[in-house]
Amino acid sequence: MPLWHIYHPVDAYSAEQKRKFAADVTEYYTQVGLPKFYVVTLFHDIPESSFLVGGEPSNRTVRVVIEHIARHLADPDTRKRSAEGLDRVLAPHTRDRGLYCEFHIDETPRDLWMTDGMAPPPPRSEAEQLWARENRPLPY
Repeated sequence: MPLWHIYHPVDAYSAEQKRKFAADVTEYYTQVGLPKFYVVTLFHDIPESSFLVGGEPSNRTVRVVIEHIARHLADPDTRKRSAEGLDRVLAPHTRDRGLYCEFHIDETPRDLWMTDGMAPPPPRSEAEQLWARENRPLPY
């Protein structure tokens, strides 16, 4: 599961802009075979008085915390390419709109994750491919 927490100024995104942003995030992960329902995008409106960067209020900053659970990247080249790919997903929704953006990725151990009471199937397995086709967890 990729879980995205997007901390942003109040009114930085309309409902439609949030849907487009979340669709772009989802598309990034489904291209590598993850089920759509694995991808969760949460938008957190932060008032300027509560969004401090370097100790100063900011109304132009977006901070993204990404939690990867379904897949972990071991080698440095793949990790670098992944970070660059995620930066490309973010750019149209942040920098290209004049917003300063920073993100980081945490990797949560897969064995500490359950969905609908089930441990997810192994990566790239037939069961995971079924979950992706059906867009829901199924017993396997």
